[in-house]
Amino acid sequence: MTVVISAARSATSAAPTQAPEKSRQVTRKPYPNYKVIVLDDDFNTFQHVHDCLVKYIPGMSSDYAWKLTNQVHFEGQAIVWVGPQEQAELYHQQLSRAGLTMAPLEAA
Repeated sequence: MTVVISAARSATSAAPTQAPEKSRQVTRKPYPNYKVIVLDDDFNTFQHVHDCLVKYIPGMSSDYAWKLTNQVHFEGQAIVWVGPQEQAELYHQQLSRAGLTMAPLEAA
């Protein structure tokens, strides 16, 4: 009887098992972008907001800085930059230290 059991075990272990097929596609999840938002306040001048945007936001043109400054004033806020978290934190910190009123960073 022992021989029959071991023969049965051999038969079941010899049967090939199929592993599920691995997907060859890699799904890459990009890091989220973050928004740097300047808020309107009663103490920063238009000129100061404009100058800070031009100084601290890379590639900011004077014309676009004036557009954003007006948006801050008339709409209460403006998204002045969107991008990776580390850069967003730097620009947010620089603008805040310059005295601008900033919204907390938020994922885009």
